Amino acid sequence: MEPAEVSRLHALAYLQCALGFLGSLLLRQAASSYGRYVSPGAAFGVPARAAWALQELPSLAVPLWVCARTAAERLRRAPNRILLAMFLLHYAQRSLIFPFLIRGGKPMPLYTCVLAFMFCVYNGYLQSRYLSQYAVYADDWVTDPRFLVGFCLWLIGMLINIHSDHILRNLRKPGETGYKIPRGGLFEYVTAANYFGEVVEWCGYGLASWSIQGGAFALFTFCILLTRAQQHHRWYLEKFEDYPKFRKIIIPFLF
Repeated sequence: MEPAEVSRLHALAYLQCALGFLGSLLLRQAASSYGRYVSPGAAFGVPARAAWALQELPSLAVPLWVCARTAAERLRRAPNRILLAMFLLHYAQRSLIFPFLIRGGKPMPLYTCVLAFMFCVYNGYLQSRYLSQYAVYADDWVTDPRFLVGFCLWLIGMLINIHSDHILRNLRKPGETGYKIPRGGLFEYVTAANYFGEVVEWCGYGLASWSIQGGAFALFTFCILLTRAQQHHRWYLEKFEDYPKFRKIIIPFLF
């Protein structure tokens, strides 16, 4: 019989799937509330750099806390350590590096930052608790095709995400304002290259982990970022008459 906590972690994963679908529906009814979509007079704005650092930090801090306060028996196994390291590496970049590379950036509404913070606490606990205490893998799991393909997708996705963010940061020269059409990299094929990279990354992680928890996170990411990508695509088509009509929304050549 599995421990009661495993059942709770599975329930939290299923809830995350439901939240992904719900979040997607809500975003279709109300526009995203950050960056270009923030109203000029929006109250309680958090500076962009601080908002990104604070809201992403729990996904780094919570797993470290979870592992420090318990024996973390499963982390004696290489597959568990590698999978948790994949998760932590992404959020180390997102919370400790990415925010401080932002140039300018509009303040983020406080409630958006709080919601993201809460999700990162939730997901950081879910992924780290499962990997450190309950996920069981054979010693040769790191040579399994599912792990190898998943790891490669995770790495490729992360590199696409980082490179795409670099392109977006450098669209404007010092002193310039306004928005421009992104050029280069996968932006030649899709509107939301940065989102595509993140979806690929977490789908790879879900495949490599071969778990309900990893799959739930990948599904949640896809649901939310797909909706945001569609919003971005509509915005570019409305704002720029010369926006490339052949560009897809988020999946090159397909959608």
